[in-house]
Amino acid sequence: MNYEVYDLRGLNCPLPVLKTRKKLQDLAPGTRIWVETSDPLAVIDVPNFCLTDGHRLIETVSITGGHRFHIERG
Repeated sequence: MNYEVYDLRGLNCPLPVLKTRKKLQDLAPGTRIWVETSDPLAVIDVPNFCLTDGHRLIETVSITGGHRFHIERG
């Protein structure tokens, strides 16, 4: 199954979390996306965002220059 990749590389804290929050608001509950970031703090910020906003972080993957987060909208 393919999921949308939301490319947020090049953005620094807090923009990756703010843009991910806005993107997820427009999606139906249960929808999954991949979010790509280059901000080193995103590996802390994105999991915390998912926990506090009620989304499910399915997987975190290291990629060249950053991380990719698989998120299911809560």
